[in-house]
Amino acid sequence: MKEIIFKYLNAHGFGEFSPKAVLFDMDGVLYNSMPNHAVAWQESMKQFGIHMTAADAYATEGARGIDTIQAMVKKQKGENISLEEAQKMYDVKTDIFHSLPTAEIFPGVREIMQKIKDAGMQVGVVTGSGQRPLILRLLNDFGNFLDEAHIVTAYDVQRGKPNPDPYLMGLAKAGDLKPWEGIVVENAPLGVRAGVAANIFTVAINSGPLPDEELSNKGSNLLYHKMTEFCEDFECLIQSAKEIDDAEKEINDKTKACW
Repeated sequence: MKEIIFKYLNAHGFGEFSPKAVLFDMDGVLYNSMPNHAVAWQESMKQFGIHMTAADAYATEGARGIDTIQAMVKKQKGENISLEEAQKMYDVKTDIFHSLPTAEIFPGVREIMQKIKDAGMQVGVVTGSGQRPLILRLLNDFGNFLDEAHIVTAYDVQRGKPNPDPYLMGLAKAGDLKPWEGIVVENAPLGVRAGVAANIFTVAINSGPLPDEELSNKGSNLLYHKMTEFCEDFECLIQSAKEIDDAEKEINDKTKACW
């Protein structure tokens, strides 16, 4: 684990890794909701003459819905539609999504949030969604660990994932933290790219059908297939970070003493 942390530090030129907050993506990380999103995307876009596959839904997961729609319309019809038009199309997708069975919370999610809380760290959520019912569900399901002030939605940023803006906003909402004071947990290529672009230590949970390389090649520092696996390693990650930080401080103190 220490070797992985050192690799992260060297890649970004940081002298410390002192996590104070863990920023989770929502769909495909906290909830097993991506199969429902794939269905909702395909059925809704079909109504507007747009062909969207399940693979497209997974590949664009994490981006703002209106951005995905504008890109798909531009690609398939050669048209530049307004944000208002994209929003109307997204509303249809939202209605279909909410008509489907409720997605379950992934095993290990509450357990790792408890570990984060016990470690004196903050829990945040950074999602490309702007659907109010989903935000309310987050607060209902994880109210012991999360409040609305620590949730970043599509409406908090002008540029969604894979840009770093959503995760930089997550750090800001956690108390203006620096990149080396956060951990990102993602399941999608666009989300991993966003976390890496924000210079934050990024953990990939490959809960979907994509090959591991789709996430590791985007720069994730750790990769698991289940949240329970990351939950088991969480204390090791935090302890390793602390030991590295303590060692660096000891070296700095000795250097100052020599002066």
